[in-house]
Amino acid sequence: MWKKSVQLALLCAAGMSISLLGQTGATNGSFDIVILHGHIIDGTGSPWYSADIGIRDGHIAAIGDLASAPATRKIDAVGKVVAPGFIDMLGQSELTILVDPRLPSKIYQGITTEITGEGGSVAPLNDSIIAADRAGYDHLHITPDWRTFRQYFARIEKQGMGINLASYVGATSVRRMVLGDAKVDPTPVQLDQMKTLVDHAMRDGAVGVSTSLQYSPAPYAKTEELIALAREASKSGGIYATHMRSEGDAVLESIDEATRIGREAHIPVEIWHLKAAGKSNWGKMPQIVSRIDAARASDIDVSANTYAYTAWFNTFSAFIPPWAHDGGDAQLIARLKDPAQRARIRKDLTSTGEDSAGEDWDNEWQEIPGPEAILIAVVQNPELVPLQGKRLSDVAALWHEDAIDALCDLLIKDKAFTEVAVFGMDEPDVVLGLKQPWMSIDNDSQGTSPEGLLASEHPHPRAYGTFPRILRKYVREEHALALPDAIRKFTALPAQRMRLTDRGVLKQGMWADVVVFDPDKITDKATFENPNQLSVGMDYVLVNGVPVIEDGKMTGKLPGKVLRGPGYVQ
Repeated sequence: MWKKSVQLALLCAAGMSISLLGQTGATNGSFDIVILHGHIIDGTGSPWYSADIGIRDGHIAAIGDLASAPATRKIDAVGKVVAPGFIDMLGQSELTILVDPRLPSKIYQGITTEITGEGGSVAPLNDSIIAADRAGYDHLHITPDWRTFRQYFARIEKQGMGINLASYVGATSVRRMVLGDAKVDPTPVQLDQMKTLVDHAMRDGAVGVSTSLQYSPAPYAKTEELIALAREASKSGGIYATHMRSEGDAVLESIDEATRIGREAHIPVEIWHLKAAGKSNWGKMPQIVSRIDAARASDIDVSANTYAYTAWFNTFSAFIPPWAHDGGDAQLIARLKDPAQRARIRKDLTSTGEDSAGEDWDNEWQEIPGPEAILIAVVQNPELVPLQGKRLSDVAALWHEDAIDALCDLLIKDKAFTEVAVFGMDEPDVVLGLKQPWMSIDNDSQGTSPEGLLASEHPHPRAYGTFPRILRKYVREEHALALPDAIRKFTALPAQRMRLTDRGVLKQGMWADVVVFDPDKITDKATFENPNQLSVGMDYVLVNGVPVIEDGKMTGKLPGKVLRGPGYVQ
């Protein structure tokens, strides 16, 4: 009786239904699964409480004392945390989900939902974009047989998927559909065409519009163009998400641009992988936090997310000044091969301030400690695979040239495909950002696997370890976060931002995305030297009520769903 009274009081405090407590006859039939004896951390930030969870038809059907309730299966979670499935606020799995739909690197972290579409999205597509991006499709052995989000979503639903997935429509993709890769401004007619593409994507189920403003041709877009596209997404209840124009010297000004877009387009703003990038910006996170707090105080709905590592991951070509990208990768490679153009690129890399085209840009070359801070991660040219896992300084020594020539020659040999990890952040900045109440978590990596085609890559360890690493390092070891607060950042906070009203909290009627783990054992294994290692400690991971991890092992089941935005029209 004492136990049930305590459970009743705790559930009342959490605002949950108590009609099912104690009387299993009130459950209206048997359950598919009952999770017994767990410490429930419901996602809201509230402390844990003791109760059982009954799952039926993919939903949470009851929370209470269900020990005597009939069930097809019962899971004993004594001593374990039972929490909502984790939501990755920026994954990159739209293509790798076609290679291995189980997405092992995601589910072993407890990720049950991914949001993707960073500036360049999986749709819309046309033949010109497919031709320009052929190396990426060929690298993954994918035939892009879709052109719209509706067609793409139909494809992944037909094949099955290990997690839930939602996507933004990328402003870069929209721009490329109408303007190609050239550095031009849209005419009024062309801007209307771009807005129509955003509208169609929202009707197909996109959750908003996104930008990735450091990667060409995205930097060519002026703020007014972005406001127009964001305003179109806002009409359908969408969100504006951004990899900002600068994460380094101009990070504060970039926050101002993002919040201006939010204010003028009347749309919520989500800043992806917030950071203070580059040595000259270390210690700037207090100013970044203050700038976001000030925007929120002025009624601009802005929040952010982080992967909480001190190295970022991007395309190697991002080190090259924007003018050299005009016209796409083919033109970039031609310029890298031209001695005069390469000399101009070298001059820009070794100078501060504006580039030789008179434009401000984030000169990452100036912000890294040296070429040893760049790790070659993913290449598509088979001849270059031995370089994966080596530093740029190692490549330069191997090729008997300086680091800038090694950078340029590697891009030529790899058709500008190369991806790299860059060590350029300071740990105190990372921790301060992580602690903010509006900061959720992103993986910022495609779902991958330590076996099969995807195992040939050398990703950032965050691909396998982001969420368990936060639980190990920042909760268990360093006590920078309390466990309920970390779980809130993984679940209810991102669900609230993405308007996922039926996910992110353990509550009767919600979809049963559930994780069960021992908080003393959950651990990331991936390292920069050996990244293809699955995290350990997830005993059970349920997606829509179906175990994809069971007794710590992958089941191979594919119960995930496409999560469409509020503008979706059937």
